[in-house]
Amino acid sequence: MAEFSYRLLVLVWFVAYLSAIYLALHILVARFSRKPGSRLLWFFSIVTSPLTWPVRAAFGPLPERRVRLIAFGGYVVVWIVARVLLDRMGGVRLG
Repeated sequence: MAEFSYRLLVLVWFVAYLSAIYLALHILVARFSRKPGSRLLWFFSIVTSPLTWPVRAAFGPLPERRVRLIAFGGYVVVWIVARVLLDRMGGVRLG
């Protein structure tokens, strides 16, 4: 059971890490994009829309910038908590 919990926690850690990276890139692209209808901004809005819907569902109508920042903060917290729990579990024995 401990090995399954460890593997599940690694999966949660990895998904939270990737989510934080994509949201950070979306925040940067939205900040420095000169065209509101650019393809790069469209790409990141499509990729990060599943990551931001919990914020929209919980807080209602908010500006897009705030939605992205709240989601980014949430995924960073999950990432750090999962990393701390992984350290406390001690890791996997190899061999």
